[in-house]
Amino acid sequence: MFNPDKYLSVTWLKGGRVFPALDCYGVIAEVRRDLGLSAWPDFDGVTKDDAGLDREARKFSECLTRCQPCAGAGVMCFSGSMVTHVGIVVELNGELHVAECNPKTHVTFLPLARFQRRYIKVEFWQ
Repeated sequence: MFNPDKYLSVTWLKGGRVFPALDCYGVIAEVRRDLGLSAWPDFDGVTKDDAGLDREARKFSECLTRCQPCAGAGVMCFSGSMVTHVGIVVELNGELHVAECNPKTHVTFLPLARFQRRYIKVEFWQ
């Protein structure tokens, strides 16, 4: 069972991949481990700088399948035509939420519909 309380100790760190210092992609990797899902690439050093997140997310999506929101699905968020943020779907109290990590709020779990309203386009991948 997924334990969201584990993520209360996380602090956002640009490029963070080692718990508890994580960025938005670091949270995906950690949650996938917690859910017992296969690991995705580490993408060490990849950040939004110089469109790195957009470039790597698009390239990696070629190895994935678009899907409907479901626990464990990766989330790509677009601002304009660029991927600018990522998250992962988790189930909390029987409802789907998106786990994300940001500089000021660190890890949050937003209900799916509320999360989707924040972006021009949101895609789900597994």
